[in-house]
Amino acid sequence: MENILRTALEKGLSGDGISESEAVLFVNLTDESIYEALAVTEKVRRRHKGVEVNLCAIVNAKSGLCREDCSFCSQSVKYSTGAAEYPMSGSTDILGAAKEAARTGAREFSIVTSGTRIEKEKDLSALAEAIDGMKGMELESCASLGMLTRDTLKRLKESGLESYHHNLETGRSFFPKVCTTHDYEEDVAVVRAAKELGFHVCSGGIFGLGEGWDARIELFSTLRELEVDSVPINFLNPRPGTPLEGANYLAPTECLRIIALARLMLPTRDVIICGGRQVNLRDLQPLIFAAGANGMMIGNYLTTPGRPPEDDLRMLSDLGLKPRGYR
Repeated sequence: MENILRTALEKGLSGDGISESEAVLFVNLTDESIYEALAVTEKVRRRHKGVEVNLCAIVNAKSGLCREDCSFCSQSVKYSTGAAEYPMSGSTDILGAAKEAARTGAREFSIVTSGTRIEKEKDLSALAEAIDGMKGMELESCASLGMLTRDTLKRLKESGLESYHHNLETGRSFFPKVCTTHDYEEDVAVVRAAKELGFHVCSGGIFGLGEGWDARIELFSTLRELEVDSVPINFLNPRPGTPLEGANYLAPTECLRIIALARLMLPTRDVIICGGRQVNLRDLQPLIFAAGANGMMIGNYLTTPGRPPEDDLRMLSDLGLKPRGYR
């Protein structure tokens, strides 16, 4: 145990990160060693990220009727879940949500839509108008719009969009058990195109789908190869009507180990904790920062409610952390 933790600390502080083989040793540490591991990840996070925490918020700008069959998603047309269904929101509604996000302390605001990709001209025009309207709000503009073409990504970049979010969801080898309606390499291509166009790229996954540690290590290794800037980590909150509705929540200590793995494999990147943290981590939520996280989503998620932003801001203050300001 001491050897892998010493290696993890050295490579984490240097910014190199642990290798896949070292990651295997790390995740095989006993449950009793988790707090010794957190002492390492806390030091690594502070070295590269200090005491500032990135806060992001989202708006579900287009909901339901997605043709994909992702097994965790309540917005798929393949499943009967009762999730809200509505077309693309107008720019006025999106900007209203952005103003509310800024009020609660978010420094990044993401426009999220269901479906394989946004294609209609009127939807793209509404997005461009909303992105332009955000320029004076001191919010970093982000969007999660599916597998956009390179031309569409370039158009949104020219409109002022700063960040693009596109999750790979899980490791390449496990992906066919999660989604069969598109290939993993299509997602990788979107991430690669966004990076090449100069976006700040946010790409991560969702954990608790039945994947093993090998798939988790594989995912973080792929994200490292793609040189993504930010890694969002979601934990499954099983939705009724989906194939995974009967899945169990992950144990809080397993969630912490996943966060720690992300920090140690990608020590200089942002690690953002998003959906499912309340129901999976429960009373251990404050330990996400010791585990290596330097950001979290505040407010509501896509189809489930979050906790009051005031509670999250109080938690940061109690921990001696502070929200990162715009720029």
